[in-house]
Amino acid sequence: MLLAEALLTRRNWRDKIRRRRIGMFMKKGLLVCFFVAAVQVFLAAQTHMSIPLGHPVYHVIEQAQIRGLLRFFPSARPYTRAQILSMIDQILDNDTNLRFGGLTPEERGTLLQFRQDLNPQRGGFDPIRGTISRDHIWNDIYFSGEFGFGVNLGFSASVFPIAGGFRHTPSDDPDDPFSSADHPASGDFFTGMNSGFYFSWQGDLGRNFSYGMIFGGAFLHSPRAVLGRTNNFQSDFIPIAEDPARVNRQLIAFGEPLTYFPFTYNVVWDGSVWFLGNLDAGGFEGWPQTLSVGYYLLPELSGALLNGHIVYRFASQRREWGGMLGSSSLLLNESAQPFLAGEITVMPFRWFTFSALTGVLEYGMNLETGGGGIKSAAETFQNAFSINMLEINLRNFFHVSFGSATVWPKRFELGYLFPLADTFLYQNNIGDFDNSALFFNFMGQYPGLGRFWFSAFLDEISLGDINREFFNMTRMMFAYQIGTSIHVPWFRRLAFNALTISYTRVNPYNYTHTRELIPGYGNLLMETNWVNRGRSLGHYLPPNSDELLVRFTAMPFAGGRMSVQYQLIRHGAVYGDRAVGGSSLWSELNPRERQSMRSFFLRDGAYEWMNIVRLRREYSFTAINLPIRVFAEIGGVYSFFTDIRGSIDPAKTSPASFRRINTPQYPQSLRFIANLGVQLFPK
Repeated sequence: MLLAEALLTRRNWRDKIRRRRIGMFMKKGLLVCFFVAAVQVFLAAQTHMSIPLGHPVYHVIEQAQIRGLLRFFPSARPYTRAQILSMIDQILDNDTNLRFGGLTPEERGTLLQFRQDLNPQRGGFDPIRGTISRDHIWNDIYFSGEFGFGVNLGFSASVFPIAGGFRHTPSDDPDDPFSSADHPASGDFFTGMNSGFYFSWQGDLGRNFSYGMIFGGAFLHSPRAVLGRTNNFQSDFIPIAEDPARVNRQLIAFGEPLTYFPFTYNVVWDGSVWFLGNLDAGGFEGWPQTLSVGYYLLPELSGALLNGHIVYRFASQRREWGGMLGSSSLLLNESAQPFLAGEITVMPFRWFTFSALTGVLEYGMNLETGGGGIKSAAETFQNAFSINMLEINLRNFFHVSFGSATVWPKRFELGYLFPLADTFLYQNNIGDFDNSALFFNFMGQYPGLGRFWFSAFLDEISLGDINREFFNMTRMMFAYQIGTSIHVPWFRRLAFNALTISYTRVNPYNYTHTRELIPGYGNLLMETNWVNRGRSLGHYLPPNSDELLVRFTAMPFAGGRMSVQYQLIRHGAVYGDRAVGGSSLWSELNPRERQSMRSFFLRDGAYEWMNIVRLRREYSFTAINLPIRVFAEIGGVYSFFTDIRGSIDPAKTSPASFRRINTPQYPQSLRFIANLGVQLFPK
């Protein structure tokens, strides 16, 4: 009896242990299943929408690569939200004792703040971002949607303590190079505005696809100086008897917007603007010279395949391809205006990347004379744009990228549409009607110290003419850049600091092209210059320019960025009787004399020397739960001209001496500039 009770008690004890083990197993299994489901939802919620260029996180990514905390990523930007969140995690995981130490507390705080800002809550109202979002799973597929609202307020001003120049009344004389010229005078004060609102709608359709759209309207005012007339079209070298409409194709040379630093103004409207006093359908204007209104629409469809090894996108947005630092690309610079394009980036190995893009460019009405309307502005500008780019990385020490790009009048060309067909070689198979270029980048870096790079853009050169005159032959249209970016360890309290020094040279007629008769476009001379919406696709410098840039950038605290920089920019005059050929994006190299023409930088006409000092501060209050981001910049621009003695002769075989001048055509000037921007509900 006692033995039977003992056996029964032992059996009950074993059953209890077994049930406990089963219960623990089920709990662990449910926990694992829940964890897997949560990971799946979290990964799916990492949208593939792009983070706009100019966001301070891109500076952090560049500096993390220089510090050895992050491997090289493709130089086809922008990156998606999921890519950047993955980069931030890699940086935090690689925070070890490197040559100059790991992350400082300020740097780690900045990264954590970025991760919070770029991975917002899903579901409900977010008062910091001004969004209402919702997500759900239907038939095991993840869906999300987010509606947002934002306000951008931008104000600018400039004053000229020293200035002077022509102020002519309108003239009907086509030979007067200063007809309607209106240069600033000493004491002039100018104001500008770029303020408006926008709505956004974006979300995810499954794990591999995202959608989005931004629609906005703005009040705009950006005064420019009228410098004079310029003759850069092909009519310059066609006798007027053969081209009686020569006068109608002259351009008015405008200065850069007076309330912004040179070559920094971004056109934020699509197509055209309307002056407030003329809002009817026929009131399209090319530039907000007075208070105007405009709109913009930025759609995007994007996604990723094979666990992020393939990223694809169809969008209208700003891009930076082949740049070794932000806004340094000679090929497709972030200063270029947005255009609609399809693109793909394939990363089969860590050391190899292939990217391709094809899109349609938009006309630049603001450079037309006498209004003219939408149709006349676009009549001779009907272009598409294609890029193929290969990148090779050797660990975190060396980077090489190269490829080709082409501006081509719109037609059904499979070779430009097919990513694996080289655009430079393909143009020779179809008649060479297009504007093709090659590009090359080499970068070496020592992690923890800095990087050095060399970039080249070859628009058109003749290898058979390489001799001692190579750099002076006008037909050699190319650009190059040499630069270095150094992490300064002695300023560790200034998070992610960098000292950047670069020199950029853009030769005459680079980014330009002679207008040609294109099959399918009748008797119209079509333009194929490297232009979108009237602004350069490539570097922000115009042809026949150079720049010395010295810039120090840091993020002393989370959400804040500061930079101070000096620029010396020298540029050939595009107007007046001392103008230098090939100094405008709309210049055309004379096809009849191109072999004999020579250029001598600074020594073949009038050149403007711009000395620019600029201080910029940015700060986001989202870290303290305020829906505000602000920026402010102040500085000055002192400019003067030099000129040669004697006549300007494009066929001259030796350079002339130059001297500083100060004339009504080419005056010296000093202006102080201040810009203030406020963004409510930053995304």
